[in-house]
Amino acid sequence: MRQEELLINRLAAYARSDMYPFHMPGHKRRTGPEESFMNSFTDSFTNPFAVDITEIEGFDNLHHPEGILKDSMKWAADVYGADQTYYLINGSTGGILAAVCGSVPRGGRILVSRNCHKSVYHGICLNQLKTSYVYPQEIEGLGIQGGITAEDVDRMLNRYMDTQAVLIVCPTYDGIVSDIEAIARIVHRAGLPLIVDEAHGAHFRYDAMFPVSALDLGADVVIQSVHKTLPSLTQTALLHIKCNRPDGGCYADRERIDRYIHMVQSSSPSYVLMASIENSIYQMEQTDTAPYGKQLHRLRRRLGQMRHLRLADTGLIGQAGIRDLDISKIVVSTRGTCLYPAEDGLTGFTGAQLDDILRREYHLEMEMCGADYVTAITTVMDSGEGLERLGDALTRIDSQLTDAGYKPDGRSGNQKSVYSMRCDTAMSMGEAMEEKMASVGLEDSAGCISGEFVYIYPPGIPIVAPGEWISRPILEVILEYRDKGLPVQGPADQSLRTIRVVQKD
Repeated sequence: MRQEELLINRLAAYARSDMYPFHMPGHKRRTGPEESFMNSFTDSFTNPFAVDITEIEGFDNLHHPEGILKDSMKWAADVYGADQTYYLINGSTGGILAAVCGSVPRGGRILVSRNCHKSVYHGICLNQLKTSYVYPQEIEGLGIQGGITAEDVDRMLNRYMDTQAVLIVCPTYDGIVSDIEAIARIVHRAGLPLIVDEAHGAHFRYDAMFPVSALDLGADVVIQSVHKTLPSLTQTALLHIKCNRPDGGCYADRERIDRYIHMVQSSSPSYVLMASIENSIYQMEQTDTAPYGKQLHRLRRRLGQMRHLRLADTGLIGQAGIRDLDISKIVVSTRGTCLYPAEDGLTGFTGAQLDDILRREYHLEMEMCGADYVTAITTVMDSGEGLERLGDALTRIDSQLTDAGYKPDGRSGNQKSVYSMRCDTAMSMGEAMEEKMASVGLEDSAGCISGEFVYIYPPGIPIVAPGEWISRPILEVILEYRDKGLPVQGPADQSLRTIRVVQKD
């Protein structure tokens, strides 16, 4: 390997380019807003080797905290309003695995929102759990998922009386917030713990312009990725536990969750990452978010005036199970819009195309794209210039579009969010992954039982999971996404020509 091909040198070269990050991590590769914030952090971390240590005298032990780490996590719990907080250096994935395995014994049943991250499904597989699903509502005309309703949770709990825990993702990748307070009341009425994957909501407590955190709405276990929206290094997260029983006890099994946290965390936790978690919380506590808020509102007002592209905005609140909306996420829908290529006439404009144009022509890197939309993550670390560049690019692209006379021509017509589509279960995920497998052509897999996950990454939400029947509508969506060049992942065959299915007798 040549020296210039080393990853560190590729990263350095990318950092010198004018590519602007509308993606995680939340520090946005900057020292701070207008270069005045977090200077103490970046000065200390100029050379990470200088502060990379192990469990030496005076620096405590994350797996047996008795000193500075114990005090630090207690302080973080007080900041967020939790009874106990854990620092996670294996990301939210580690926290979700611990929460799932620590809340439901092996072979038990968990009720989860279908739009959960793949780590939830991995926890289900590890503990051989039975699953029931509650599906997000459909947002009319945007192609993105809506919220989870308390009524659907109640209905599923009444249907599956052996459920032992409920897990909801809130907010979604796109900033959609469900009515966690109402859901918590129903879950607690059944005497069960409510786990909330709030990976994208670590910033909620720092400004009233953001939704209220699930910790303040009755959730018992909340997992947050501080690296997604706070100025922290990648791979850093928090797990909070709150005792919500009327008698002061916990619905969550703290002892079991604690046991699993130590199983899924590295036995050699990085002090650089732990310091990053602590420092990001401290810096956010010291930061005036008002300048960022003004810039964000200005950008959203501007994008709300686009003629063809549509901004997912606060007008959605109150419909499709949506209780609130995280305005720091810039979600722009392309549904129903088209371009004017001279040789082809009207052509449907996809999320993948918008993502590509923003990257190639405007040097703006989005967090993710779906078939019909793109999502940009903004944080307090974004510069005014960066937000202005995003507004300029989207309004310019919008001026080149039309929505007159276009009819969707894809296999599915893009009329329904895939995460609202039901999948029938033939066997549990754990059972399917232990069965004999056969590879079949993807186009011929309708009616088979999937032996693999299929998802777009990001966001990493399964379209189909092991043990589920591959229906014709689901297959058409997978084929459509593959043909549109979306990042379809999961199958061992990365060319997506074949898929592994459960071999029938």
